[in-house]
Amino acid sequence: MATLLHIDSSVFPGSASASRAVTDTFRKAWQEQHPEGTVIYRDLATNPVPHINADAHTAGFAAPDAHTPEQAAAFAERVRLIEELEAADAILIGAPMYNYAIPSTLKAWLDNVILMGRTAMTEESKVKGTPVTVVASRGGSYAPGTPREPYEYVQNYLEATLRDTLALDLDFIVPELTMAPHNPAMSELVPLFEASRTKALDDAAVKAKELAERFAA
Repeated sequence: MATLLHIDSSVFPGSASASRAVTDTFRKAWQEQHPEGTVIYRDLATNPVPHINADAHTAGFAAPDAHTPEQAAAFAERVRLIEELEAADAILIGAPMYNYAIPSTLKAWLDNVILMGRTAMTEESKVKGTPVTVVASRGGSYAPGTPREPYEYVQNYLEATLRDTLALDLDFIVPELTMAPHNPAMSELVPLFEASRTKALDDAAVKAKELAERFAA
């Protein structure tokens, strides 16, 4: 049966998070198609992974039998996260925009799983071609042609890491203007926010079903 790796990184719980609402819809639609499948879930807000330190970094460029005890301990966590990634048939990531970029917890996860010669920059990578759906929610709009387009560092960064470095098959769902209901200065944008939210939820259900059907065939 198919395995879905589901990662959330929003600091807000449940329905208070725009990205979690959409990833939850995706996951439920996926599970309807794969009720006997496996979901590996990581909530990086409540259980953050360790940031890369010197031992974890240098261990990635040395043979295991040459690791110091400190390197071996630090590298073991990286291997555990990499093995989760390698076990996934599909990946779902909630990536809200905080101060124009992804949450630091998600950056830490990426730093752990990007390993040259294993998951990155090698034809032997087990994760190459794995489909990944990213829910990239943001409080405003950073779409092409908008005034804040130059400040869009979420999709651009994830294209560089997930698509170009890990060679994953990347797709985005982008709920925008999520601050409109909470910021009086954005009140006139509430209808656009509601339309964006509805589209994101609909896209999540449709994309999850279509993706799940690929593995059922």
